[in-house]
Amino acid sequence: MTYHLLVQFDVPPAKREEFVKAALFDANDSLAKEPGTLRFEVLRDEDNRNRFYLDEVYTDREAFEAHCQNETIKQFYEMIDSFAYGPNFLFKGYRVEG
Repeated sequence: MTYHLLVQFDVPPAKREEFVKAALFDANDSLAKEPGTLRFEVLRDEDNRNRFYLDEVYTDREAFEAHCQNETIKQFYEMIDSFAYGPNFLFKGYRVEG
């Protein structure tokens, strides 16, 4: 069963582009270097331009845990630590199959 999560971040208006750049770095690097990362999308809220979501899918929870130990995610948090509010995990769970 695949493991899914949805993470929310809020950022100041002046830092939106900086956040997007950092989030896309994390997403693209994770997809390229982590075989257990199946999907990693950066989404902007349609009603709040300062709110972003990371929609991530992994082969299993262990792949997500490996992602959390990767150097890329550490660099991502270093890039956004001074201005982003989050992560706020809105959802963590497994895809229902059957």
